[in-house]
Amino acid sequence: MTAAAETSPLEARVGHYYQMAGTYLVGREKLREYARAVQDYHPAHWDVAAAAALGYPDVIAPLTFTSAPGMQCNRRMFEEIVVGYDTYLQTEEVFEQHRPIVAGDELVIDVELTSVRRTAGRDFITVTNTFTDTAGERVHTLHTTVVGVTGEDIDAGVKEAVQKAMMHDMNILDIGGADADYEKELRPEGEIRISAGGVTRTPGTLSFDQVKVGDEIAVHHTRLSRGDLVNYAGVAGDANPIHWDEDIAKLAGLPDVIAHGMLTMGLGGGFVSAWSGDPGAVTRYSVRLSQPAIVSAKEGADIEFSGRIKSLDPETRSGVVIVAAKSAGRKIFGLATMNIRFR
Repeated sequence: MTAAAETSPLEARVGHYYQMAGTYLVGREKLREYARAVQDYHPAHWDVAAAAALGYPDVIAPLTFTSAPGMQCNRRMFEEIVVGYDTYLQTEEVFEQHRPIVAGDELVIDVELTSVRRTAGRDFITVTNTFTDTAGERVHTLHTTVVGVTGEDIDAGVKEAVQKAMMHDMNILDIGGADADYEKELRPEGEIRISAGGVTRTPGTLSFDQVKVGDEIAVHHTRLSRGDLVNYAGVAGDANPIHWDEDIAKLAGLPDVIAHGMLTMGLGGGFVSAWSGDPGAVTRYSVRLSQPAIVSAKEGADIEFSGRIKSLDPETRSGVVIVAAKSAGRKIFGLATMNIRFR
């Protein structure tokens, strides 16, 4: 007899939707600031002329840039709708790039609770952000999956320590929201238009005829220091002190301060675009995190990136690249793939 699948009380809230107040105006300097934070020096993120040479009207966003405005507009979701947990651990991220985001874009951001699944007594929660431009076309979709962690899984001293360390308007371990106050909001029905801007442009990547299944991307090493983590925290708006406070990291059960998962993903995105030649030719980037990268105060951390072409589709002149990342001999990406259009 098959045991009944576990369910979570949160499943009734799947489908809850809201829209970020106002719009998000993408600034050229913000894109450069983010690119610097993830050590991505592809010219298309920095130089208007270089971006124009690839067919873009202005500098373009690094692939993981949407995580910054996404974190900002997801606060309400984790403060009012997804309740009952003391903190969250990021497990997986999927970036769908329908067309590259460019400086000057004014974006509407939708937030939706798209999935809750219960496994081994833990709730895995997926929140989806959709980014729509002023033409009414969706340009980017971001899926974030976290696991909810309750107080019984963390040191009782963490809450007090975090309250003293967090910036003035944030407290990730003091989450409100009562069931009695909850009213479900649903996405309005209507047509969702997906931008074709990234498909119609001839990509500036390698030629499809230049690549073959099994080709490897040369190994690249990236250094991270505590200063890099603090800078990324400020640029991306990730205020969690486990990324810069050693004592709080250890109270949370970690051996030391760890790098942001989004930071390591950003480093991986830049690693592949440096090889392919055009970061705007990526249509999908999926990363499942397995282990954190430990960043010590004295030694920092070394992240080793490698990659190989898993498959190619001659009909669409596209391929799938597997991206591997290691730190201190441990895999920090459990499974990471990137879909790329070639010339």
